[in-house]
Amino acid sequence: MNKNIKLAVAGAVLAMSVSAANAGIVIPAGDWTLDVNGNVNAYATWHKADHATTGIVGGLAAGKDISGEDQGQNINTGLLPSWLGFTGTTRQNDTDVSFTISMQPNVSDKTSTGDGTGPLWRQSFLTFGDKSWGSIKLGKDIGIFASDAILNDMTLLGVGAGTATTSGAATTLGGIGTGYVYAAWKGQVAYTTPNFNGFQATIGITNPNQGIDKDNNLAGVSGANSAVIGNHLNQDRFGMEGKASYSFTADAFSGKIWVGGATQRVKLTTSLTTTDATAANFREYTATAADIGATVNAGNAGLTAYYYTGEGLGTTVFLGNGYNSTYGKRDSDGGYLQATYILPTKTKLGVAFGRSNLDRANGEAAADTLVKSNERLTVGLYHPLTKHLNLVAEWNDIETKAQAGAKNAVTTGSLGAILFF
Repeated sequence: MNKNIKLAVAGAVLAMSVSAANAGIVIPAGDWTLDVNGNVNAYATWHKADHATTGIVGGLAAGKDISGEDQGQNINTGLLPSWLGFTGTTRQNDTDVSFTISMQPNVSDKTSTGDGTGPLWRQSFLTFGDKSWGSIKLGKDIGIFASDAILNDMTLLGVGAGTATTSGAATTLGGIGTGYVYAAWKGQVAYTTPNFNGFQATIGITNPNQGIDKDNNLAGVSGANSAVIGNHLNQDRFGMEGKASYSFTADAFSGKIWVGGATQRVKLTTSLTTTDATAANFREYTATAADIGATVNAGNAGLTAYYYTGEGLGTTVFLGNGYNSTYGKRDSDGGYLQATYILPTKTKLGVAFGRSNLDRANGEAAADTLVKSNERLTVGLYHPLTKHLNLVAEWNDIETKAQAGAKNAVTTGSLGAILFF
């Protein structure tokens, strides 16, 4: 099966007895083996807002709607988008060679005609290597930093946060923004070492424009330096990301420990409406991040713990609200704890709590609507009805607090299914 799908399923399912990570539809084709794989999922969700509408910048919990209504429903794809992937593998000149191309349609609709968000294109990469010296990846794939956090999140098979505002969106949020920063899907060149008795490391360079567009909203800029600067900002260097992990098994125990980091130099405007392209209208800073996590399984029980910290990293998405143009970088941190147990019915029961915090920059005013924290409590049931089909029920409580003290809170419930092939 596609490597990322396989890792996602293995990480999210943990000790679930159903083997959802089996290969997809395998087709021999001369020197190549083609694997067609993916999933389809859909969830009916209900949500109830506990507070009046309050605009919190970066907040994930919505308030009541403009008419004061506190309840709503939708049918949506979950955290893991529906997926159709094609992976080709071959062995040539003592080198393992592969390619992966995938698309992610979704079941969501948000118009009277039934049309919804268009398909995503999250993967297009090639790899080559050998178990003796490792492998090299070139192309677009899930980011290196924070990828283990999302791949070990049990809500990867469900919904998690985001159901109150994502009707018609491609996916929900799961634990993104409530315990970890989204790894995203990035252009990258990465090297992964061989597996040394459970130890493995990956390091790579990534697209330097993550979080901002190449044009950076500077079209039409005028002023003394407009002819020099043009309508874009050249980023100074590639982003850099890396991680190292150790996987182990001992009697009835198995698990994994990992650490990771990321750094990126960012150039941005102080105002999106500036008409003068002078140096005073631009700011540069370096965003840095680090994380550590562990997952341990013993019999039917599983436990996952994760923590991250960053400067200029932001919250929810990489670089999201991580910088104030007047006062500089904002610090952030967060993490989640997750416990699962497989019942005699083979149903996995899971409980998770996660929180992401964003601090004000030095000197930044406290009385504003910037998010201070997003937190989530999830209780989920994941039942393998067949070898490839899982029924899912989740309850989520999401709370957002602003720096000035305002608060939104949403309770959600969801029922649905996810089918792997």
